[in-house]
Amino acid sequence: MSHPLSWLLQAYIVVIFVRVVLSWFPISPDSALASVYRIVYALTEPVLGPIRRVMPGVGVGGMGLDLSPIIVLLVLEIILIPIVRGAGL
Repeated sequence: MSHPLSWLLQAYIVVIFVRVVLSWFPISPDSALASVYRIVYALTEPVLGPIRRVMPGVGVGGMGLDLSPIIVLLVLEIILIPIVRGAGL
């Protein structure tokens, strides 16, 4: 059986990916997707916000590229590896 922390971290990784994908599209404030985005934002901003404040976005072609999701995903994967190996998965 998988470790509960492993499941939790993997679920959080999915939530971060959902936030990244939703950020690519304009979302109307009165749409059903807006409520989903608010929930995803509330779950991810406490982790992504502090990283974004320490490491501002990189300018790419006149646009800012937010690197905070990449950094968080990398750290989560580094944390996950020993957990998954220890559980024998």
